[in-house]
Amino acid sequence: MTLLEPPPELQEKPRAVLYACVGVLLVSVFVLYFGFRYFPEKEAGERFFNAVVAGDMNKAYELWHASPSYRMKDFVADWGPDGYYGPIKSYRIVSATSPKDASGVILVVAVSPYSPMPDVNDAEKSSKTRFVNVWVDTKTKGFSFPP
Repeated sequence: MTLLEPPPELQEKPRAVLYACVGVLLVSVFVLYFGFRYFPEKEAGERFFNAVVAGDMNKAYELWHASPSYRMKDFVADWGPDGYYGPIKSYRIVSATSPKDASGVILVVAVSPYSPMPDVNDAEKSSKTRFVNVWVDTKTKGFSFPP
């Protein structure tokens, strides 16, 4: 090496690519985790509410995994066409949360007597939309009202 020859330049390009790949991987893991962490419970909720919307109370009651004290007549009194939450013609799962160290997930579901789900700008129809909290057990995927 002489005075006129510059020292060899170190390549920083491979490190930059490595850091970018690690960053993209971490962001994708983060997004996928928070996007799909309650996916099984939401799927169970969709099966249940699809049965209620279709009017198949027997299937919905079976999916509910009711305790012996919550009989079919009580279930229909809550979820049936003339029930407390009924008639349910459409629904939308709004959110899913799990309290710390809980054995289940709370689904917040908007239920409406209109099909399809009314737009927020339609004040008359959207005023009939109710929000229902439903507890989904993570092991059995059975339903109940939140504790």
